[in-house]
Amino acid sequence: MQKNKITLRALTEGAIFIALAQVISYLKLFELPQGGSITVGMLPIFIYCARWGFGPGMLASFVYSVLQLTLDGAYAWGWQSMLGDYIVAFTVLGLAGLFHAQKYGFFIGTAVGSLARFLVHYVVGATVWAEYMPESFFGMTMHTPWFYSFLYNGSYMIIDMALCLLIGLLLWKPLGKYIRGDDLIGG
Repeated sequence: MQKNKITLRALTEGAIFIALAQVISYLKLFELPQGGSITVGMLPIFIYCARWGFGPGMLASFVYSVLQLTLDGAYAWGWQSMLGDYIVAFTVLGLAGLFHAQKYGFFIGTAVGSLARFLVHYVVGATVWAEYMPESFFGMTMHTPWFYSFLYNGSYMIIDMALCLLIGLLLWKPLGKYIRGDDLIGG
């Protein structure tokens, strides 16, 4: 009975955090012309991963990726982009759950999940989107799609990660025990 209670709680919280992440993702501080935006939509996913761990975190991240593709996939023009820029890129956020048992696992997980998402966007940007590389970006002449993808995707991902870490830091004192899952120990 206890195991069922924990599983039901994990699923229920997962649904709430996924919905919250999707809603927050619509609050864009800035949006780039070919996709990518500055938003803290990843924050609820990272909190969930820190709280529940790798397995539930990967499942929640996958569901979030499907919602992102379905409800916000305006920039996915082919199956490669749908798979890379949405399904894989948002599912790897669940890697944050690998650090849930650590005292500051939320912060390490947020950095790892953000870096993993950036790497996916970076590779997809340099391969799938290479033909759309402009001649100049940020006032620099672009010679290679790898450098362009690094700049383009890095320009919003570093800010997303920094905002998630900053807000997580602000939430740590009042909600640290919740984020770490201390209330789950012993059921």
